[in-house]
Amino acid sequence: MCGIVALTLKEGNASPLLHSALKRLEYRGYDSAGIATLYGEKIFVKKDAGKIDEIHARLNFDNMPGSVGVSHTRWSTHGAPTRENAHPHLDCKNTVAVVHNGVIENFLELKEELMDRGHRFVSRTDTEVISHLVEEGLDAGENLYNATVNALRRLRGSYALAIISTREPNKIVCARNESPLVLGLSDSGTFCASDIPAILPYTNKIIILNNGELAVLEADNIIIKRISDGVTLSREAKVIEWSIEQAEKQGYPHFMLKEIHEQPTSLRNALRLQEQYLDLITTFLDRGEKIFLLAAGTSHYACIAASYMFSKLARLATYPVVSSEFIENYGDSIGIDTVVLAVSQSGETYDTLKAVDYARMRAATILGITNVVGSTLTRVSRAYIVQQSGPEIGVAATKSYTAQVLVLAQLALKLAKMRGKLSQDEIDEVKASLQRIPETVENILEKREEKVKELARKYAKEKTFLFLGRGISTATALEGRLKLLEISYKPSLAYPAGESKHGPISVVEDGTPTIFICPNDETRKDIIGNMMEMKARGAKIISLCEEGDQKIADLSDDIIEVPKVHPILSPIPYIIPLQLLAYYIAVENGLDPDKPRNLAKSVTVP
Repeated sequence: MCGIVALTLKEGNASPLLHSALKRLEYRGYDSAGIATLYGEKIFVKKDAGKIDEIHARLNFDNMPGSVGVSHTRWSTHGAPTRENAHPHLDCKNTVAVVHNGVIENFLELKEELMDRGHRFVSRTDTEVISHLVEEGLDAGENLYNATVNALRRLRGSYALAIISTREPNKIVCARNESPLVLGLSDSGTFCASDIPAILPYTNKIIILNNGELAVLEADNIIIKRISDGVTLSREAKVIEWSIEQAEKQGYPHFMLKEIHEQPTSLRNALRLQEQYLDLITTFLDRGEKIFLLAAGTSHYACIAASYMFSKLARLATYPVVSSEFIENYGDSIGIDTVVLAVSQSGETYDTLKAVDYARMRAATILGITNVVGSTLTRVSRAYIVQQSGPEIGVAATKSYTAQVLVLAQLALKLAKMRGKLSQDEIDEVKASLQRIPETVENILEKREEKVKELARKYAKEKTFLFLGRGISTATALEGRLKLLEISYKPSLAYPAGESKHGPISVVEDGTPTIFICPNDETRKDIIGNMMEMKARGAKIISLCEEGDQKIADLSDDIIEVPKVHPILSPIPYIIPLQLLAYYIAVENGLDPDKPRNLAKSVTVP
């Protein structure tokens, strides 16, 4: 989500190295940047919104004094991209500086508690509470290590962070929970970064900090401890032989594969939404007479999945609409009783914003789901949610799609509870399955990727693919087809399986790969019939099914098993193998999945 670099040198100024390191993290995407250094008894800070080169031209990062420093590139999740919200963040006395990557779930309650005790906040970020918590510990006589540990024990959420203080000017304390963090050793000093490429020119001796661990850095020493009990850990540095380009992708051959594997983390962050934002948006949805789910491309398929969720959980009819068709199809029916929930990864999709502006002019209530704070969609929405996926470099959406579906699922469940449409037992069942989703996706990536590679090799040269699903799995079929189409250029069809006799069946001939999405839900009996129809016409049946579903396995030529989840959440785990399949088919055909021809990451023109 953000980029962190911290270092302490035996001699020389830290700021030029921090500046160069931040430049190497630009590929991650960011909206603001900053550096803090320690010199004497003072912390020097330079930060602002904008590109690193622009900020450097205004402020000159390279002339900051001190051999100890922390730096940061920020991708906004809490608070717009402004100078005040840029990292590093200081305490009340300007004796502590913190840079942070991740999401603090309980920051609002901590902030309120700290303000009641007289602390002054200057930003709207979740990070600033950390600097004030550490300040309190230091004021109570604790050293920097203990003050940090006690602060961390108050936090709920994910974090990678680096902290410096004038109280102990030769140290940096770093800690990790879920968000990545690496340490580096060299003859000139010690380093900490969110990604290896940031510090690779300075050292290739790398230590990976694990979840629940903390490190104290001095210029000639690193001590690693477990946060929970303070036990000191011993870990040898590994020599990294990657090039800078390989390191940017963390050893993966492409950004797309890296981002597919980042989904357990992005999904955990999507589960850390502030309850008041969910409550606000569900209140607006509940008031609407007509509710449209507005999006383009992959986000539209997330909305199709959501329309089933809202109907089945909250008993609320919603209309998923392609943004470019919204005005022509529904424009004359829009009014004050209309609610438009717009979904856009970038928040800048041209057709979506055009449709939103049209609806606004007719007094409709505009709500938003996006991945970019400060985007146009966040500015024009009555209320919005940031899905907290972090930057997505690959053109074909992967982690942003699953995060959108998870956010929409939480809204549907919250609305079901508000409207009294589910029993508490049913709510608890869906909620428990929601919480397990990141683990389920992790399981699929660990246990099914080799099987998907094997299928990609088997079917890579086929010319046409057919994707079929029923019910909510229709959305999965559509999104799976889109991924294959985008990066391997295979002409493909996707349909509700019940419609297969109304045209798609005519393209099936001997050996046509036909992919069925078959979770164990109420549509299973009917989709088995569709499978038999296709099999009778010579199709090669590839099925995504629940683990242990022998009947589906017996009808299929190939299967990919998926762990059991609540059927309403199946679009998230069932899309993972299809993302991998599209990726590996593209690679088998010698194509670059990060740069599909004729496509752009964000469509901001008509």
